[in-house]
Amino acid sequence: MSCKGVPPRLSPKAVLFDMDGVLYDSMPSHARAWHETAVKYNLLATPEDFYLFEGCTGDSTIDELFYRTFRHGATPEEKEVIYEEKAALFNKYNSGHVMKGAQEVLKQVKAYGLETLIVTGSGQHSLINKLNHTFPGVFEREKTVTAFDVQHGKPHPEPYLMGLEKAGVQPDEAIVIENAPMGIRAAVAAGIFTIAVNTGPLKDEILWNEGANLLYPDMDSLAKDWGNIMAACGLSPLKQES
Repeated sequence: MSCKGVPPRLSPKAVLFDMDGVLYDSMPSHARAWHETAVKYNLLATPEDFYLFEGCTGDSTIDELFYRTFRHGATPEEKEVIYEEKAALFNKYNSGHVMKGAQEVLKQVKAYGLETLIVTGSGQHSLINKLNHTFPGVFEREKTVTAFDVQHGKPHPEPYLMGLEKAGVQPDEAIVIENAPMGIRAAVAAGIFTIAVNTGPLKDEILWNEGANLLYPDMDSLAKDWGNIMAACGLSPLKQES
């Protein structure tokens, strides 16, 4: 773990989780699908770009590629066709594997009585609908923020501000767990204590530069240190009923 410290004002009641790259090991499939689709449409892109764009909505990612390549945005029709092709490739490549350590992090979070919410830039029904199957009883659809729920995706703070609203908590009563630069920027802009897990190919420096408060190399490391984070917040695990 590397850190900037846990502020004394932090009194967590809820943990807001990103999905791809945090709960699911799906980012390699996303990056591959995006890059192959970009190549097909002669859009300038590298596979690493899609780790940098991660968390943004599909529309904003396509616009970014169009501005980079053609110096103008994509039409709604172009966005629909390109995103549908990308989604089909993702569904073909995605294994659906849970990120190693994710289940243990969720177990630790629940042990301290904290609420759990999803805040994702994903608009792919196939992945969102898997949550209840993969993590039964952990997340409520009504308290999940997706690309369908916001006007502005990450790095705009709107998704995390909506997450706070759905959780019914203030910024200093929440923790965000993110792996993406754009997601970290969004969470920090919303005023929320942000834990980065670097589960992709990007350098740690990129995540630090977006304002992460803590950084772990993987979810396993975060799970092992969760008790220390909670102790720094003055929290103890709930007593188990006998």
